[in-house]
Amino acid sequence: MSEYLILIYQDESDPSWSDPATGEKVMKGHMAFGEKHGASLRGGNALHYTNSATSLRHDKSGKVTVTDGAFVETKEALGGYYLIEAPDLDAALAIAKDVPAPTGGVEVRPIMPT
Repeated sequence: MSEYLILIYQDESDPSWSDPATGEKVMKGHMAFGEKHGASLRGGNALHYTNSATSLRHDKSGKVTVTDGAFVETKEALGGYYLIEAPDLDAALAIAKDVPAPTGGVEVRPIMPT
């Protein structure tokens, strides 16, 4: 079995996120996802919006610059993730298809074995 990270992206500027009904619908979708795929789940969490992020960047001399905000500006920001275990990429993709992402999408990436 291999591990995969499912990255969940969302459009933070979409006004539907401030609607309680949308939030409730998405949470119910994640609960259903967890019930259906609980045996494959190894972890996961939602993330605060990008305005709460702090980014660090190293330059060639080793100096670190700390800035408020996300590392990059993008329309769809990382909003959460699931760590799953699956026999192969096709199985991981089948699981990822069930992730609720109404204003964005998901990305599946294999975890490098150590």
